[in-house]
Amino acid sequence: MYHSDWIQRHAERTPDKLALVDAHSGQQFTYAQFNERANRLAHVFVHQLGLQTGDRVSILAHNSADYYVALFACAKSGTILNTLNWRLSVPELEYILNDCQPRAILVDEAFAETAVSLQKVVQIEHWLTVGDEATLAAGDPTGVPDPRLRYEDTWAILYTSGTTGRPKGAQVTYGNFFYNAVGMGQAIDLSSRDVNLNVLPCFHAGGLGLYAGPIFHTGGTLVVMRQFEPEQLLQLIEQWQVSVLLLVPAIYLMLAQTADFSQYDLSSVRSWASGGSSLPPSVVHDYASRGIIIQQGFGMTETGPTVFLVPKVDAVRKAGSVGKPVLHTDVCIMDRDGNLLGPNEVDELCVCGGNVTTGYWNLPEATAEALRGGWLHSGDAAMYDDEGFYTIVDRWKDMFISGGENVYPAEVENVIYQHPSVAETAVIGIPDPKWQEVGLALVVVKEGASLTEQEVIDFCQGKLARYKIPKQVRFMKELPRTAAGKVLKRELREMVTVDS
Repeated sequence: MYHSDWIQRHAERTPDKLALVDAHSGQQFTYAQFNERANRLAHVFVHQLGLQTGDRVSILAHNSADYYVALFACAKSGTILNTLNWRLSVPELEYILNDCQPRAILVDEAFAETAVSLQKVVQIEHWLTVGDEATLAAGDPTGVPDPRLRYEDTWAILYTSGTTGRPKGAQVTYGNFFYNAVGMGQAIDLSSRDVNLNVLPCFHAGGLGLYAGPIFHTGGTLVVMRQFEPEQLLQLIEQWQVSVLLLVPAIYLMLAQTADFSQYDLSSVRSWASGGSSLPPSVVHDYASRGIIIQQGFGMTETGPTVFLVPKVDAVRKAGSVGKPVLHTDVCIMDRDGNLLGPNEVDELCVCGGNVTTGYWNLPEATAEALRGGWLHSGDAAMYDDEGFYTIVDRWKDMFISGGENVYPAEVENVIYQHPSVAETAVIGIPDPKWQEVGLALVVVKEGASLTEQEVIDFCQGKLARYKIPKQVRFMKELPRTAAGKVLKRELREMVTVDS
């Protein structure tokens, strides 16, 4: 099946419909203007830079409307967009660029110094500025001939966050984008009337594909924030009558602690969703008391990204669950011998469908391991209940064994989150001479509150089996997180090792 140019089609059918709003610059683009802008950049890629189908174009930039222009310019020219995490150091970016080997790179003016440093260590032919009007003016508004790309062709390469060593470049295809748009669009009844506000980083699968992909597929409007700021986010919801919203748990936690919701009219939002990491049930219930129902979902860079979303009607009743798989996505729980497991049995979540990656860039062995048997092996421990609702128990690598018993930190964290003085928490396993490993809880206390180690341990009594209760508690000002909002437990383990 061949990829169809979504933006071109909307430009033909609804040219004056508002497509993109850049909250930082104030720029607004209709679908006709969005399409022309992407056409011009595609023409520059092909006719001025000499890029060919399959060549990579990297981008190092904050969120902006022109990030999505670059995405669709790549589709129009047959090139592949490589999104770069601007939070990475120069050596980390150097590794990715040397692995991906782009022929061109788009750089935000905010990262000019980083670009100068990178030019000394990587060989890239063409360096361009994101959103440069002179560059765009030199391109033909009619673009270039359709490269006739297939669904299995790669549209973008997104490097995983690298929580365990070197990051891997997940190949996201046109089919992945399409099936994600259809699956998520159907799950929340998305239409061209919807308005989405994106605050998630565009270099991440959430910012690039959710809900931007579904919104552009259905012909709705996307408002993009440069970076998250609590009050601005709420102001933009009210200003633009945002109807669908996807945030990560860290943002929901910060909003609950810093924002006075009563100051804003948020009634336009008909779908609040959460992804990126586990959303504590206590947060779901807290928001429900404010009249906001949060639908927990689950996805991966390797799955385009959506796999699950809990139906709104079940979101509070099934707090802690990620729901059921979206349309065109199959899942199962599989043991290490390849046997399929039944309800309430914990083992590895595996995914199959049009949203699943074709593999990792330059890593055939890692690809074969991840996609063995026709399933993507997620590395997540999961289960489903008698009603077919799935729960992500934890990452396999985060599980630890205490006295011969498996302990999944997410379960312990959900209990600690219920304490009224806890803002954030993460639990890791640490060595113990008697029990092999025991739990260490890292806790961030809410502003103005106080908490002791013994109070945390006592709070867990009666709520968890004794072997699951942390034996130690340490307090921190903040937890290290990835751009997707996931706690970097590798960094926590390293910090604990250094301190001990």
